[in-house]
Amino acid sequence: MSGATLRGSVCVAGVGETDYYKRGQAPDAEGKLALKAILAACEDAGISPKDVDGFASFSNDRNDPSRLAAALGCRELRFANMQWGGGGGGGSAAVAHAAAAIHGGLADCVVVFRALAQGQFGRFGQGPRRNTIAGDAAHTVPYGLMSPAQMFAMKVVRFMHDHGVEQSALRSISLAAYHHAQNNPRAVMYGRPLDEATYDESRWIVEPFHLYDCCLENDGAAAMVMVSAERAQEFAHKPCYLLGAVSGSHYRAGAGVHNTPDYASSSFPSLAPRLYEMAGIKPADVDVLQSYENFTGGVLMSLVEHGFCAADACNEFFVKERFLAPGGDLPLNTSGGNLAECYMHGLGLIIEAARQIRGESTNPVPDAEVSMTISGPMVTPVSACIFGTEATL
Repeated sequence: MSGATLRGSVCVAGVGETDYYKRGQAPDAEGKLALKAILAACEDAGISPKDVDGFASFSNDRNDPSRLAAALGCRELRFANMQWGGGGGGGSAAVAHAAAAIHGGLADCVVVFRALAQGQFGRFGQGPRRNTIAGDAAHTVPYGLMSPAQMFAMKVVRFMHDHGVEQSALRSISLAAYHHAQNNPRAVMYGRPLDEATYDESRWIVEPFHLYDCCLENDGAAAMVMVSAERAQEFAHKPCYLLGAVSGSHYRAGAGVHNTPDYASSSFPSLAPRLYEMAGIKPADVDVLQSYENFTGGVLMSLVEHGFCAADACNEFFVKERFLAPGGDLPLNTSGGNLAECYMHGLGLIIEAARQIRGESTNPVPDAEVSMTISGPMVTPVSACIFGTEATL
């Protein structure tokens, strides 16, 4: 259908975050954290929270939009949406859904948000604690395959084996994230630098993941206000436009019990071409990249499946210097990412992508015009989005 694209249809009006806390240490309830982040995003945009008429989230967020709208005093609730499944793979999908609602006339001002308080609702990084096991878990838990690290390690080990990838490739991702976090006062790991020796000497969680290959576990909330592109000039910040956003997964990616035919995959083979087609760019046009790290191996496979390097070239491509802002040719996870800034199910990465376009990152990439986020590798569904400056439209 002619004109059936999100490209250039919406812009980011404001972003906001709470303080970030180690899991279980947030002083506020999860719902209050969500409200604080949304209020911060509205303040950043210079709008009243009463003007918000839609909400989009992901990964089974527990904050009901009707309750949020009531607490914020929204004049009307016109849109409420959440991406099913996929954990952090839904981050960019929430952006896509918010944009689609605005583009389609369902709402005028939609907040994308995510709130977490693991101390109140359980810890992501642990395996299940149950008296009975059913479904897929019945085929894996009895054999010790329980935690997320164990499950995702299986895919990464297969990929590394098939393509001769060395541990140093994973290490480069972690070192870049911690390097960027040292310039970001919001980062949980601010003031806690990481070097090669410390990485190499850190304990194994499950091979090939050292401690520093694994994301943080945090409480907090983040939010992004989105409006139609026609309103971009109303706001004080440099305009940040959505060029493309996609979600989904490839054939039988959701096959149970580790039985997907394309096993050593981050779930993006079919998405990446659609993303680039909508955005009207190619990988070489990306100035700065935020790639979700539940574990560093997912970043490795994601970059390959998005065309940044060939699978058999990972050892040469994945070096720390390439990923550092401002001088690297592909600055990566410039806020510190899930590894070193905060684990907010990846919404912090999307906010950082927008900050790069607005020139407000703590590790700015000079003259960045195209900023990309890859959300939630190795799950299903996954998603990705691309933001651009006015010059890219």
